[in-house]
Amino acid sequence: MTENSRWRFEAGDLITPELTAMRLLGGGSAYEAYLAFDEITYSPVVVKVVRPDQVESSSALRGLRREVAALEAVKHPVVVRGLRHVADGDRPHLVLEHIDGPRLSSLIRRHGPLQEQQYLPLAIDVAAALHYFRHTGWVHLDIKPSNIIMGSPARLIDLSVMRTAEQAEALIDPIGTDAYMAPEQTEPPHTGTPSYAADVWGLGASLHHAITGERPFPKGDPDAPQRAERFPQLVIPAGPLPSGTPVAVCDVVSACLDPKPANRPLPAEIADAFQPVLEAQPRGRLAGFKIRR
Repeated sequence: MTENSRWRFEAGDLITPELTAMRLLGGGSAYEAYLAFDEITYSPVVVKVVRPDQVESSSALRGLRREVAALEAVKHPVVVRGLRHVADGDRPHLVLEHIDGPRLSSLIRRHGPLQEQQYLPLAIDVAAALHYFRHTGWVHLDIKPSNIIMGSPARLIDLSVMRTAEQAEALIDPIGTDAYMAPEQTEPPHTGTPSYAADVWGLGASLHHAITGERPFPKGDPDAPQRAERFPQLVIPAGPLPSGTPVAVCDVVSACLDPKPANRPLPAEIADAFQPVLEAQPRGRLAGFKIRR
């Protein structure tokens, strides 16, 4: 990153007259994300602001507008809400609701594998969102632990690479996060056509990570000339789940990670398979929010 690629807002700085920066949350190549106080909603919000060296970039602005369109199209209880946006000017930005809760990736990193009472509710919640995406004609393309906020319900965030089903089918470049990409996402159209089943793979990979505490596939080399060296999931199966994992969970996760998209379960089938397992837990859904020390 160069000096002019960062806004460097400190606590108390104005992002806009209505938005006061509280702290930097992170970002990507085209934007920075800040926790901010919003004078309009009079509450904390998340602001994704296009980086200063990207405000003239047609690609960055097109990405912002695409995310806005996705947020408008997939209003669902398990998906973060978009509040408003400005798509031009000196500081193009998107204002999102602030969701209070840890990311799934943070829980795994801090506390290791999740208990059944934790990962089963999140799986059902995310499957419900994927079911809705399928009916509204959108594909998230980046389901991974860092894009899942744990709560009741769990929440999906970051729709920055989301596409309509038609746009996903037309992709000719990898889009998503290497470690959680479905095989067909890695080099379309040579490796296949990304579709709704790619999100099912992402959910399966995220669940495998949550259950084992480890990523389901070894880290690839992003600079490797060979596709299989960058994306080990093309040639290496995911490792086994721990002994004692419910059989239904093992079967579903394995099916989600089937290399052939047509063999993966539908999102509703995932939720239907997991609900009886969840109901069999001693304290049901409410136990999902206790952290194992």
